[in-house]
Formats: sequence, structure tokens, C-alpha cells
Amino acid sequence: LSSRAASRALVAAVAAVARRVNARYERYLERSFPRFYLLYSTFTTGVQALFLEVKEIRRIRSRMSQQRLKVQQLPYRDMERLRQVLVLDPDSLSSFWRQFRRDTLKAIPIGIIAIPPFANFLVIVLMYFFPRQLLIRYFWTPKQQVEFLDAYDSIRRDSYPDVVQSLALAARALPEPRPRELLQQLCTQVQGGARPHLAQLLAVRSLFSGSPLMLSRLQVEHVRALSQVLFLTPHLPAVFLRHRLLSHVLEIRHLDRALLRLGLGQLSEEELRAACYLRGLNSTHLGRAECWAWLEQWLRLSCELQASEASLLAHSMVLLSLNY
Repeated sequence: LSSRAASRALVAAVAAVARRVNARYERYLERSFPRFYLLYSTFTTGVQALFLEVKEIRRIRSRMSQQRLKVQQLPYRDMERLRQVLVLDPDSLSSFWRQFRRDTLKAIPIGIIAIPPFANFLVIVLMYFFPRQLLIRYFWTPKQQVEFLDAYDSIRRDSYPDVVQSLALAARALPEPRPRELLQQLCTQVQGGARPHLAQLLAVRSLFSGSPLMLSRLQVEHVRALSQVLFLTPHLPAVFLRHRLLSHVLEIRHLDRALLRLGLGQLSEEELRAACYLRGLNSTHLGRAECWAWLEQWLRLSCELQASEASLLAHSMVLLSLNY
């Protein structure tokens, strides 16, 4: 017993010395090389955040298993945490680890490079020159996070006019004259730079649940444009595109209901911006009040719609965001 206690004391003493040396090293870098220190601290903080994320995901999954909970029964923050690192399937857990595996595979080469002594300097060089291509979000600096979100949103917004144009063309084939006119007016209004009202979207909701505007009946190019709105690859056969699109829209619908139970007032500013960004609005340069107003309108629409009206929810990501 005394031998074990001595071993533990020795390990604790070595760890304490290592922490002090590391703290001095970091202070030296911060004073002498501030730009280098930013990259260094981003890397070390990212490793810690990734470790804590894995630990938290294991806790949530263990709780789901023990209490036999479905994804839809989780609190909003647990559901959102799963969504950030995993691909949620509203009906099963079989596809949970897709995004996590993708991020992990992307991070493995960086982790291997960083194993040898002082090899983290090479990792920092890679972070400097190829951050978006080689590193996952845990290793982005705050400035890079804003820049990359803008870059991804720019790619997403390129598909917004195509979605509205495809919707306007599909509206011409609708048999009922009055709903057809309302939808055409809505598309014309958005194409002209105006924002639609919630009442206008709800007035045409019946068209999206049992007509050519259902996700399962849309033209392939229309589905491809909608897939890009949700950051899904458009380069898949039509049957897979439709299934993935429906799955992700229903995922957002479940998140909306969990968020409504939590209450918008409980969200931090970072959570508020992330919620808007997920639903189609680039919130990186908007104020808190603007994000709040937009998300409140979105929740009123989303929580009013049924699962069979998922197509309207997908199109609303564009209709509500394009001119906001």
C-alpha cells in the first residue's frame, strides 16, 4: 500500500511540474508570438473540446439506453448536441455515428502527426494554411468560424433562387386555381425582394401535403436544390435524395418542438445564432433581436405544421431567409 501511495504521489508531482512548465511556455508564446499562440491555444482547446464532446455523447446515449428514450424525447440541448456531431435519424439510432465518423476520420491524420514530440508545430502549420479543408470545427479559431460559416452559407444561398424558381414552375401544374394563385403570388413576392408573412405560408400549406409539391413528388432538380439548402450532397440517386431530405427536415421539426418546450429565452446568444443558421438564415452578422424575431416566426410555423407537410417546412428555409 505504501508503494502504491508513493507511486501516486510521484505521478502527481510530475504532473504538477509539467503543468507549471506548460503554463510558463504558454505565457512566453502569448507575449512573444501572439499569432502563433492563437493557433496553439486553438489546437489545445480543440483537443479538449473534442474529448469532452465524445464523453458527453456517451453520457447521452447511455441515458437513452437506460431509460429507453427516443430522440424526440430528449431535451433540446441534448438533441442539439447529438445533431452537431452526428446525423440524427428521427426514427432510429442506426445512422447516429455517420457525421461523427466523418469528423473522426478527418481528424485521425492530424492526431497521428501530433504524436511525436514537438510535432504539434507541424499541425499548427497545417492549421494555418488549410484549416477548412483539413481540420474539423473544433480546431477553427473564432475568426475562422465566422469566415467558414459565411463561405458555407454563400454556397447554400446560391441554390435559393433555384428553389424559388422551381417552386414557381411547380405551382403552374396545380389544379386548384385559388391555391395556385396564392402560391404564385408568394413566389413572385419573394423573387421581388419582399418577405412573406406567416399567414401567407399557412394559407398554402394544404398544397404541400397531397399534391405535386410533396417531397416525394418533386422534380429531381428541385430536390437537388433543396438538398443544398440543408448542406446535403446533391450527387445521389433521386430516391436517396428524397429520403435524406425528408429525414433531415423531420429532424429540424423535432428540434423545433424541443426548443419550444425549452423556451427561446433560455438560449444563449451563441445557441440562438446556431439555431437560425441551421434553419437557413445566416445569423453571423445579425443582432440578437433580429435572430430572435426570425426564429420566433419560424417556430410558430414549424410547430403548426404536421409531418406530412415537411415539404413546406423545407421550402420555408428559403422563403423566410432569402430577403431577411
